[in-house]
Formats: sequence, structure tokens, C-alpha cells
Amino acid sequence: MTAEIICVGTELLLGDILNTNAQFLSRELAELGISVMHQHVIGDNPARLKELVLQAKSRSDLLVFSGGLGPTEDDLTKETVAEAFGDTLAFDEGEWQKIIDFFARTNRRPTPNNRKQAMCPTVGHKLINDHGTAPGAWFEDADGHCAALMPGVPREMKAMWAEQVRPILLKRQNCTIHSRTLRVLGGESAIASKVAPLFEAANPTAAIYCKTGECEIRVTAREATEQAAEAACNARIAEFKEILGAAAYDVDVPALEYTVVRALREHGLHAAAAESCTGGMIAERLTNVPGSSEVFGYGFVTYAEAAKQKLLGVDAAVIEKYNVVSGPVAAAMAFGAARESGAELAVGITGLAGPGGYGLSGRCRHPHGHGVFNAPDPGRLSGPPDHPHPRRPVRAGYAPPHGAGPRCPGQRAFHAGDGGQRFRYLKRKTVGAHSICARPVCGCRKLPRADMESAPTDKLGNISKQRKVPPWSTLN
Repeated sequence: MTAEIICVGTELLLGDILNTNAQFLSRELAELGISVMHQHVIGDNPARLKELVLQAKSRSDLLVFSGGLGPTEDDLTKETVAEAFGDTLAFDEGEWQKIIDFFARTNRRPTPNNRKQAMCPTVGHKLINDHGTAPGAWFEDADGHCAALMPGVPREMKAMWAEQVRPILLKRQNCTIHSRTLRVLGGESAIASKVAPLFEAANPTAAIYCKTGECEIRVTAREATEQAAEAACNARIAEFKEILGAAAYDVDVPALEYTVVRALREHGLHAAAAESCTGGMIAERLTNVPGSSEVFGYGFVTYAEAAKQKLLGVDAAVIEKYNVVSGPVAAAMAFGAARESGAELAVGITGLAGPGGYGLSGRCRHPHGHGVFNAPDPGRLSGPPDHPHPRRPVRAGYAPPHGAGPRCPGQRAFHAGDGGQRFRYLKRKTVGAHSICARPVCGCRKLPRADMESAPTDKLGNISKQRKVPPWSTLN
């Protein structure tokens, strides 16, 4: 089945309203295995609308409308489509009473022009609207072409789609359709080049959608039963995972933060965030996830240098030496957040806001097995021009050497746990019992392993702040 989406409203053409209905309907139709051939936005003009309806009807099986069902004189979608499909409209007493009752619930009375909303098809049928005043309409001609008319208000349209239109389309499919969405870290072109053959399969089908810093791959299977369709989806997703590895991080989740919260809960861990230029955006994303209070209790917004020093214990000497936008400062922020919150995991973010800005993220590993996670933003720069480490773009397979300068006797290593965006700097064992870098330019702690075990610690087991240097395990 092929379909076209027609969104009606002069306000859409003028840009006064964002057309989110087209996006929603495209996704829903794709999930049902219906190919959307065209999308249209047209003003409230009956002549142009009729021309478009006749054109779309001649080449597609299904026309899906949103908007133009209101009570005003320019809301003529229902009348125009009825004429194009050879149908007529009649006044529906039951719908009129529902409109009266709807207004009465808010101590209002309908006006005479609301009566046109109670006009319903005589050959087709009405689509019940339990969330507003305007009923929808379903038209169908002798050749099997169909049209579904829904309100333009997104809340009403989505409800009518789920309760009225989608069940009608499912019955006409004569099969069961099942979809799952795989979320993958990385850019669209890089991902698609690895899994191109899987996109060519007819059933299950797969489509990739680009997001910020990641992509969605929607897999849709069409089978005789729900169980068979689900099994086909799962098998195809397994193929994607085998090729993409850890970059394919979860299935059927709204965003990365949902996976983070779930992973923290499953491992019994707690996280904290210390943010500068992001101003609490990481904390906001995490706390938007239901149940995040179980694993995320502290978020520090330390925009000013004084706030970094007072709340997180970042040494002024570190800021003076490396600049406030630097890897060592980001790591010190993460270290301070973990110390002050008692969380096992922490992330520190610093950077420059505004055009041309860039961000740095730091993490540290506590001497008692604690760790810190981060995910650098690809395309950002690794440091300011006066930073002691090179200014290089962050890219897959490369770890910006924050906390470990060009003269550091260590080695960079790719950490495959996040598909190319997380890196760990591994310290090379040097003389004797030393397991960490001794080069001052790196800002690493010069401590033999024995000293690590006996170093002064605070009540949480962290190395005491008496040592005024960045955390020894500064990463990224």
C-alpha cells in the first residue's frame, strides 16, 4: 500500500506552527509497512486542495490528512475531500450533542459555526474524536482509494490515529507487522557503509534515521503471526549488532540517558555530574528518566571558576596552569563530584559556550575501584590553543591526550564499549613499582603503587586533597 500525507493549514505555510504531524504520521505509516510517497503542506484554499486531492488519489492508495476540520469558514477539508471521493455530508445529531457536552464541561456554549463540525460522510463514516470537538472522517471510492481525515491539533490527531485509523489499516493488511528500533552511536554515513546489505532486504525492512551523535535503525517485519514477526525483527537486529558491535547500545529506548540509568541500576551504581558550559543539561537529561533518583543524586553546575574551587575542590593552581577549559580541570571536576557525592561514577564537563566553542569532558578512576564515564562529542576540539596538549579534532579511534601530554611514556587505546566515542588512556609501567606516568607535563600523579595504597585518603577512600595535582588517572 502506498500513501500520501496532506497537512492543511495556512499557518503551516507561514511557518507559524511547526509541522510535527507529518513526522508522526510518516513514522506510524512506515511501522505498518505502508510506503509514504509524498508529503504535502497546503493552505486553506478549496480549489488548490481539490486539485491536490485528485492528483494524489490518482497515484496512491491512501491519503492521510491532518487539519482543516475546524468550525471557521476556511476549514473546508472535509467538504473538498468528500466532493473528490464522490461522497456527501449529512448533519449528525449524535456528534452535535457530543460537541454541546464538550463545551458544557468547561461552562461554555457552542456557536452556530460549530454545527459544521457535526457534518459526517454518508457513504464513508465518521472517526470518533474523544479528545476534542471535531470528528474525523473516512472516505473510500469504488476503486479502493481511501482517505482518513483527522484534526490538526497533535494531541487529538495522535489519539484518533491510535484509536480509529490504525486499527482500520491493520485489518486491511492481512498480516501482522512488528517493529523494533536499534540505537547506534556514530554518524549515519559511517554506520550505513558497514551494514548496507542489511538495508536491501525486503522483509524485514530496515531504515536508518540520523540523530545528534547517534542514529536509529528501525527494523520492521511483516509475518502471518505476531510471534513470527517479532522473531524476524530480533534476528535482523542480531545481525546489525554483530556487525556494529558495542556501538549498537540498546533497543527500543527513547534516548541514551535511558540506557545509562538502566545500566546504573542493574550494576548497583550511582552517578554524579559536574558541569560548566552545559549548565546542568546532563543532569536534566538523566533526571527526565523515570526512576533516575535511584542512581543519580548530585548534579553540580559550576560555571564560575570560584564555584569549581568551592564546590568541587578544583585547585586554583591547576586552573592557572592548564586554563579552566582543559582536560585536567574537567577531570578534577569529575573527581570532586565523585568525592562530594559519594557516587561511584562521575563526569566533569567544561568548555566554551557560544559560536566556535568546544567542550572537554574528564573522568577519573578512584584508587578503590571507582570509575568515571564520559563520551566526548565528535567534531569538537581537544583543547584551547594555549593548552599544553595538541589541538586536534576528536574522532573515532583517537584519544585526545588530556592528562597525558606528547612526552608521556604511555599509549592510547581504543575502548570499544561505546562504538568509537569513548577512550581510555593506559599508563605504561615504567621503573620499578611505578604504574603511572612520572612526566610533570602530563599532570599525572607520581606515585609508586605502594604509595597509592598508603596515600592519605578522605572518608570515601579518595586520595586526600593535600596533593595539589590533578587526579592520577585523568582520562580523555
